[in-house]
Amino acid sequence: IENKKELTILAEGQSPRIAVISCCDSRVDPTIIFDAAPGDLFVIRNIANLVPEYENSNGAKGTSSALEFAVTELKVSHIVVLGHAQCGGIAALMDRKLCRTTNNTSFVDQWMEIAEPVKQNVISKNLSAKEEYTECEKATIAQSLQNLMTFPWINDGVNSGEIKIHGWYYNLNKGTLSCYDEKTKTFVKV
Repeated sequence: IENKKELTILAEGQSPRIAVISCCDSRVDPTIIFDAAPGDLFVIRNIANLVPEYENSNGAKGTSSALEFAVTELKVSHIVVLGHAQCGGIAALMDRKLCRTTNNTSFVDQWMEIAEPVKQNVISKNLSAKEEYTECEKATIAQSLQNLMTFPWINDGVNSGEIKIHGWYYNLNKGTLSCYDEKTKTFVKV
C-alpha cells in the first residue's frame, strides 16, 4: 500500500473483480503470481485447488460458501482456478499416501475424493509417474472448472456473460503460467 488514501479505501470494504481458487501450498501465492495489490483478488485456498460439485445439504462447506460470497455478495466477474506443478495433494492422491487414520476419518482423504475420477482417468493413459502427476494436476483444474458450472449462481452468471471462468497452471520450476483452452482441452503458455 503506497499511501494513506489507498489504506482508507481498503478499510471501507472490498470490491475485487476476481476470485481465485488456489492451492494452500505455501509456494503458490496468487497475489504474488498475478502481481496484484491488496484488495484486487478474493482468494479461496484449499488442498489441490479443488472445487467440489454443488451440493445443497447440511454441513460445513468452506470452498462452496466462499464461492457463493464471491459471486452473490462481491459480484466478481472472473473466477480463476489456479493449479500448480509439484502439488503435494495431487502427489498424495496419485501415490495413495493420503492421511489415513485408524478410523478412516481423515479430512484430507475425504477432500481428495473429489479428484478420484480424474486420477482414474489419468492412470488409464499409461504415462510415466512424472507425466501422471503433471497430467493429474492439470486435469483437476479442468474438472474444477466443470464443477464450478454445477453451482446455479455461477452457471447463471457464465451463461449471461456476467462471469468468466478460467483455469491456470503455474509451473514452479520455470515461473510460467499456462491457461486452459476449453476448445482444445490443453494448456497454452501465457
